[in-house]
Amino acid sequence: MTSCTKQALAKQLRLYFVCGTTDTSDLVATVKTALRCGVTCFQFREKGKDALYGDEKEAMAKALQRVCRQANVPFIINDDVNLALSIDADGVHVGQDDVPAEWVREQLGPDKWLGVSVHTVEEASTALPFADYVGIGPIHETKSKLDAGRVRGTELIQQVRQRYPRLPIVGIGGILPEHVPSIISDGADGVAVISAIASAPDVATATRRFACL
Repeated sequence: MTSCTKQALAKQLRLYFVCGTTDTSDLVATVKTALRCGVTCFQFREKGKDALYGDEKEAMAKALQRVCRQANVPFIINDDVNLALSIDADGVHVGQDDVPAEWVREQLGPDKWLGVSVHTVEEASTALPFADYVGIGPIHETKSKLDAGRVRGTELIQQVRQRYPRLPIVGIGGILPEHVPSIISDGADGVAVISAIASAPDVATATRRFACL
């Protein structure tokens, strides 16, 4: 990926909304509102005991993809490479316990986005040949991801940014609007948010609080 393309991708990571049906009562409506109010990238992360599977998951993915395309915002699918390929999603995001990034890149080809969650500098180095961006966290304590790992603050963001100055980085984990300036100043290109938007009593207001920073 050229430095110019990396810069464009980094801008799209500025406010990265991650959500599934278990995070909000009306996912499509929540995503529509969030996109209208400033979200720059969306990831469909369908996990958990009551998550959708099979045809229901695909139908939801297609509905969300249409909403994202209307808003001209990238639509990323968490972990499910086959689904992403079947509906021509913009990319896939995987964690360390999901399928290997090298295999995902082989399946996606060179033109789709691949994001990888990393928890150490070594994991970032391993992901680098295949990933277009990395997600680093948890920055703060979070209940949205039960497997999030120990809280790191922005220490790892600073370390990865120092070693890889042009690598697009998004911070994730318990992030509130007041946390964003320090996360960006410490090296992230943007923040990924789940519950601070999905669980907010007023999704529009919550999104705008992030988007105006």
